[in-house]
Amino acid sequence: MAESNGSEVFTTFLYVSFILELVFGGLVWILIASSLVPLPLAQGWVMFVSVFCFTGTTVLLFLYMCGSDNEETPWLTVVLGYVTGAHYVESFWRKHDAVCHSTAALFYLSAFILEAWAASTMRDSFTQEHYLENVFAAVFSYVATLLYMVHAVFSLIRWKKAAEEL
Repeated sequence: MAESNGSEVFTTFLYVSFILELVFGGLVWILIASSLVPLPLAQGWVMFVSVFCFTGTTVLLFLYMCGSDNEETPWLTVVLGYVTGAHYVESFWRKHDAVCHSTAALFYLSAFILEAWAASTMRDSFTQEHYLENVFAAVFSYVATLLYMVHAVFSLIRWKKAAEEL
């Protein structure tokens, strides 16, 4: 990741997957926000996950576009060195990327399960339109889960390779 800045971040699979994660996470967010809420606790969690992961992914993508994952960004290197004790900024960002996407994958997996359950409970008691909104929210949260899982696996592989190089 350390070799990309600005628009160059869109030249590798991991960076392009950020865009797909934002698209499908945004679709979940929109569909949950516009649907009726028969199970407020379950769908509240789905809404939290979609907003939290969308915001986190956007911030992480923005930081990568600013070049914060390389040693040429002195302000971030100094801040990270003091705050986290990270001696190797590139290794820190690879670890951070892997942890964030693994957590997001687990969150979206739970959101998918809860949203699928919510959709199945409202099959007969709501209109077809409201039912389909929740079904599509469940499908898109499943796709977001897969995207975050794939990104997490590739981030973990990249982090392991970086740790072996040190």
